[in-house]
Amino acid sequence: MIVKRMLIQLRLIIPILIGTAIYAFGLQCFVIPYQLMEGGVTGIGVLLNYAAGWPLSVTTLLLNIPIFLLGWRALGRFQMFYTILGTVSLSVFLALMESLIRRGLLERITMPGDVMLVALYAGVTLGAGLGIVFRYGGTTGGIDIIARIVSRWRGYSMGQVILGFDAIIIGVSLLYISLEKVLYTLVVVFVASKIIDFIQDGAYSAKAFSVITDHGQEIALSITKELERGVTLMPAKGAFSGQHKEVVYCVVGRAETRRLKGIVRNIDPKAFIVINEVHDVLGEGFKEE
Repeated sequence: MIVKRMLIQLRLIIPILIGTAIYAFGLQCFVIPYQLMEGGVTGIGVLLNYAAGWPLSVTTLLLNIPIFLLGWRALGRFQMFYTILGTVSLSVFLALMESLIRRGLLERITMPGDVMLVALYAGVTLGAGLGIVFRYGGTTGGIDIIARIVSRWRGYSMGQVILGFDAIIIGVSLLYISLEKVLYTLVVVFVASKIIDFIQDGAYSAKAFSVITDHGQEIALSITKELERGVTLMPAKGAFSGQHKEVVYCVVGRAETRRLKGIVRNIDPKAFIVINEVHDVLGEGFKEE
């Protein structure tokens, strides 16, 4: 039992560490070399690095301490464990990369004359890092904690909340950096927010079929036999006609969409088909968590 619990914890801890490492890499190798900005508490740390040369690894940790107190009351001890893990590991990876850069073992990426490409890469790395951390229950402190609280209470996605907070903070940064850098930073933040939502919703994309038909049982059997997918049958009644029908509900991979349409059309050409995008699927035939 103890070993099983440890394995479960490791399945959460290791991705959080990987996510914070990717995020730290994006900051040290894309954001700072071009004096771009980042939102939230990390953004304040970046500004202090530009203005006074203070190490980002230290300032991010110190600035997060007051927010930890808020998160402890709002998120509880269990959630705060992963928040502290994410914040401390971020500071550790930032310090490690700062040390490697000073020793010449890690070079900051430079692309002269192509800042837009740098902004896109920065957005992808920052968003991928944060998205992985969020997906496995952690945060990197600061606005991430506030975003998780607002997401839980108000229903907004974490990417949307972070985008709103970051826009305010980056607007204030106009007092310290040029307008050009701020505009490139907005690209970074926008791309990062989309990547965060993509990873949060799930990288796997599937299709959900709702088929209203008079031949539900026959269609269900054909799907089960030919696609080996589970099918749910639900009774239905037409509001205008009053006729009794069946709703065939089935989730399939994107590559199986055309085959399922063909199955339905061959059996019931008059069937009414509704297809919805599915971003994450758990269960037999897809993936388990």
